[in-house]
Amino acid sequence: MEHTQLAVNSLISQVEQAVIGQRHVVESLVIGLLTNGHVLLEGLPGTAKTRSIKALADVLDTSFGRIQFTPDLLPSDVTGTEVYQELNGKPQLRFQAGPVFNSIVLADEINRAPAKVQAALLEAMAEGTITVGDKTHQLPPLFMVLATQNPVEQEGTYPLPEAQMDRFIMKVEVSYPDDQAEREIIRLVRGEESAKQLAKQQQQIEHISPEMILAGRAELAEIEVSEVVENYIVALVMATRHPQRYPETSLAQWIEVGASPRASIALDKCARAHAWLKGRKHVLPDDVRAVAHAVLGHRVSLSYQALADGCDAKQLVNDLLDNVLIA
Repeated sequence: MEHTQLAVNSLISQVEQAVIGQRHVVESLVIGLLTNGHVLLEGLPGTAKTRSIKALADVLDTSFGRIQFTPDLLPSDVTGTEVYQELNGKPQLRFQAGPVFNSIVLADEINRAPAKVQAALLEAMAEGTITVGDKTHQLPPLFMVLATQNPVEQEGTYPLPEAQMDRFIMKVEVSYPDDQAEREIIRLVRGEESAKQLAKQQQQIEHISPEMILAGRAELAEIEVSEVVENYIVALVMATRHPQRYPETSLAQWIEVGASPRASIALDKCARAHAWLKGRKHVLPDDVRAVAHAVLGHRVSLSYQALADGCDAKQLVNDLLDNVLIA
């Protein structure tokens, strides 16, 4: 276990060197890898969402595919299609794989394509397969969709369907860096403009084998979760479905639809991954709280009253964490 943890922590450190001031983003990407989940990054343009994912792919010694989502994108541009060809004078159809047939798939600006294209990813994200015609094709054992999106208030974007949002194990908000981080970003990019410096950085990359990630996934099953932590996870999710249990709060007025059972599963998986990264063999309530915003925020539908009161997903989860007690 220790050898695997060192490799994964090395992965985090190397990605952090390319992405300044976004440690929570890097840790979330790695948690997504360890839990065999998919991660959605949301933030304004220029906040290093795409750079974070590309830096992760550079360090991992595995295949990488990028899909730039646009309003005129077709489902076959994502999944691939059957093409006509002649072999020895006989016509036949041959499947030509799309960019989704990679281990790390970057779905860049995913909310700039209509729902029909976004739905093309659903089977891949849920089942690890792609069905074209009457044939089902298996995706790699290490498969992860890392999607980026601009806030839906931006021009030319489409809100993701609720079913697809639920498939992302975590949704991470990417904010602007602080003053010191901004200065370090300027220096980093200035250094990358030098071909000599860029070549040196490439030589310093220590590639991490995908087998290390798969080994880490296996070790997560050994992380102990006490009944107290299980009850806490259940209480958090149930508070989104039955907010009337907390009459002293505004949860009942703010929540339109609560979180699905995938939220409970995701909280358990991500809390175990968080504990594993910290070198512990058991989960603490603090591990659950650490991942609660990324796991619950996009799975709860806010009411019109919440919007009128200026409540967003972050404030809602904060209220949940403040009012749901550890029994």
